[in-house]
Amino acid sequence: MTSSRRGFLRDTALLMAALPLAAACSRTDTATERSGGGALDRARRQGYIQVGFANEAPYGYTDTSGKLTGEAPELARVLFGELGIKDVRGVQLDFGGLIGGLQARRFDVIAAGMFITPERCAQVAFSDPEYVAKSAFLVPKGNPDGIRRFEDVARSGLRLGVLSGAVEGTYAEKLGVRKGDIKTFADQPSAFEGLDADRVDAVALTRISLADLLGKHKGAPFEITEPYVPVIGGKEQFGAGGFAFRKQDSDLLAAVNGKLAELKKGDRLLPIIKPFGFTEAELPGDHTAAVLCKA
Repeated sequence: MTSSRRGFLRDTALLMAALPLAAACSRTDTATERSGGGALDRARRQGYIQVGFANEAPYGYTDTSGKLTGEAPELARVLFGELGIKDVRGVQLDFGGLIGGLQARRFDVIAAGMFITPERCAQVAFSDPEYVAKSAFLVPKGNPDGIRRFEDVARSGLRLGVLSGAVEGTYAEKLGVRKGDIKTFADQPSAFEGLDADRVDAVALTRISLADLLGKHKGAPFEITEPYVPVIGGKEQFGAGGFAFRKQDSDLLAAVNGKLAELKKGDRLLPIIKPFGFTEAELPGDHTAAVLCKA
């Protein structure tokens, strides 16, 4: 959906004449959205909604055929389909750029299994969680360094791989891992390559992500540690993921939360996310975004 540069230059006069009207419409749309409405109706009118994803399996990624899929996009298709929006289109960014992309209006929803944290809640509005996942580490077979928790990495001065913008980097730093020992990677494949090349001693992600990653490298000399819930400041850090919206798009958020609650109540959530490695143990239960934002 890009415009022709040559056509733009040819029609400059017409476009300049239309600018006052476009500006007025833009002000009207912005005022509507600031009042808490408009995003849902706009998506229904245009017949599609754009979601941001980070190409991180199994949460949101493109498969070998180029199709957008994963736990969050497939759940989004069901939710938005029932809201009258049949077409879900993807915009791929590095994970660390998703919130900025949402705020810059490159898409209307982040559908990437993003953890709900107080820091992120200050920037965007989250749906109630669609899953809860525990943290784990990808380590050499036999786990020679005895890594089970972030504190083990800190005590031993080991090098830890995390994804850019993901919560594991924050967990590691708050639990004593030196900044210089935290190595950031853009995506899962590069993190795996870093471990395989001995540039890091372990990679921290959710158990689900690591299981998917290791499944793509069958026979690799690595294993996944027992999953656990990190505790920071006496509080358990639940890895609860949800959809993220611009704060002014409250109508869209409320509609998604309503449909998500229907799926949970009707036992329809697990069949949607199960193909991507999720089990009953990862169902979100009674967790809410309101509580997680204050954690």
